[in-house]
Amino acid sequence: MALEAMVSQGRSSKRETITKSNTTVPCFMCSMGYTSSLSSMLLLLLPALLLALSFLASRVTAIPDPVSTLKMERINRHLDKINRPAVKSILSPDGDIIDCVLRNKQPALDHPLLKDHKIQRQPSQIPSFKGEKNQRNYTTSNMGQQRAWQTWHHVGYCPRGTVPIRRNSVQDVLRAKSLFHYGKKQVNTVPLARSVEAPDVVSGNGHEHAIAYTGSKQEVYGAKATINVWDPSVVSENEFSLSQVWILSGSFDGSDLNSIEAGWQVSPELYGDSRPRLFTYWTSDAYQATGCYNLLCEGFIQTNRQIAIGAAISPVSASNGDQYDITILIWKDPTVGNWWLSFGDNRLVGYWPAELFTHLSNHANMVEWGGEVVNMHPNGAHTSTQMGSGHFASDGFRKASYFRNLEVVDSDNSLTAVQDIATLAENTNCYNIQSYKSTEWGTYFYYGGPGHNDLCP
Repeated sequence: MALEAMVSQGRSSKRETITKSNTTVPCFMCSMGYTSSLSSMLLLLLPALLLALSFLASRVTAIPDPVSTLKMERINRHLDKINRPAVKSILSPDGDIIDCVLRNKQPALDHPLLKDHKIQRQPSQIPSFKGEKNQRNYTTSNMGQQRAWQTWHHVGYCPRGTVPIRRNSVQDVLRAKSLFHYGKKQVNTVPLARSVEAPDVVSGNGHEHAIAYTGSKQEVYGAKATINVWDPSVVSENEFSLSQVWILSGSFDGSDLNSIEAGWQVSPELYGDSRPRLFTYWTSDAYQATGCYNLLCEGFIQTNRQIAIGAAISPVSASNGDQYDITILIWKDPTVGNWWLSFGDNRLVGYWPAELFTHLSNHANMVEWGGEVVNMHPNGAHTSTQMGSGHFASDGFRKASYFRNLEVVDSDNSLTAVQDIATLAENTNCYNIQSYKSTEWGTYFYYGGPGHNDLCP
């Protein structure tokens, strides 16, 4: 039976909570309305109490000392801004709290450019594959791929009219370099070491890639791929490992790059653990001031009540075992101009409003697919943070990570199979990539690696 962490009672919208070490958690014993005997009530509450104790053991940590009162006030004001009042909250088995927030009260709508924005409930059209009546579905194949889902689904879903938002804590913010940097990528501060025709502007500054990409002279209106999900080892809190789709427009050597991104990532700094999580990102100024991960700033508008951005994906792939993958589709609505995100079997998650962008208000000029890690050179050596599964591309199926069925959206909102891609990896002794073609997987590639090894000192 699904156990919900907290249910609002009657007409009251006030949530009753208990607080410890500046971390707010659901009160399982408040306003439950029991009238039975004490022993019966204890039996009914026992599972919830056990879950609460487990939650406290895994989530409540001491605030680092010293943290100034002024800093804590700023952090709490920020958390009040992004943690919206919930109709219902769900305690996930992995320790996350998923708040079910009224759709029209989500943080995105506080963006100055979205003051008069009316939420688009559905895209005007979903891209269809050229030459076929219905959109192609690649979720399963005879090689055993299975869909990965989200951990919190084991205990509940959000009601209609709400969207699920992962609750943020003081500890989440304190792990960041500063309050300003919370939820943002590191800004590139060194010259690019490669052609500006190649991927995103945060190259250098410790970021390393193994990616496939299209040419930069195309007009692209979206992209799609299916990615298997792993739980790579990330050895330092300020490093991460991710696998994603990039939709890009603007100059790669300036400050006007527009980027829309989605995939899965492991980021101990952002989430406080090593679980792979569904994530999004956007920027309209080359990661300098605009945009953020997930819903940690105004921007991305969520419409789906079953998918929580930033929540853990489960189960994950196993070496020589079952493979679990997710399908990501991003495309520009041909009528309204918003950029929509679809997850899995055409489950609409939400969209990035057209108002957020400059170059992407028209179209993209490059798409990238692949992996990225941050290498902070712990102990003076290359990091051992893994990309993908931690295996090199040559290890192939059931060992290496893959992107399959690469497709792009053209100007008439049609999906077409990618025919020609370029590939790039900064240091193939650490992480690499190999591309292929097949009837079933179309254009695909394996990628990844272990990082530090005898050939990657």
